[in-house]
Amino acid sequence: MASDVPPPEPQAAEPPAPEPPTRAQPTTAQFVAVQESAEFAELRRTYRAFAFPLTIAFIAWYLLYVLLSNYAGGFMGTKLFGNINVALVFGLAQFATTFLIAWIYARHASRRLDPGAEAIKSRMEADA
Repeated sequence: MASDVPPPEPQAAEPPAPEPPTRAQPTTAQFVAVQESAEFAELRRTYRAFAFPLTIAFIAWYLLYVLLSNYAGGFMGTKLFGNINVALVFGLAQFATTFLIAWIYARHASRRLDPGAEAIKSRMEADA
């Protein structure tokens, strides 16, 4: 079948996108040196001093809820108002404390951990 329409004009191929510059990666020795540095030890100590006590406190709070649910049914069944009882309030408080801990950790990390980690990262990238 013949057509009076001319063939399409060939389009110029787009040049490939430039590749991002490759950065030199730190060596294993540089990572080990940073890991053994006093600055990294302080960063790790700051993290642990925050995370471990808060984790233990939350686990204790959760176990209290579980133990009360199992062994103090009368107390947990105590109605506070309407159909709301102590068990429901404790259960919802578990969710509230989870979100509260996440918020507190985010604040702690942005104030105390991130600046030190960023300094270490910047120095490693500059030395590589």
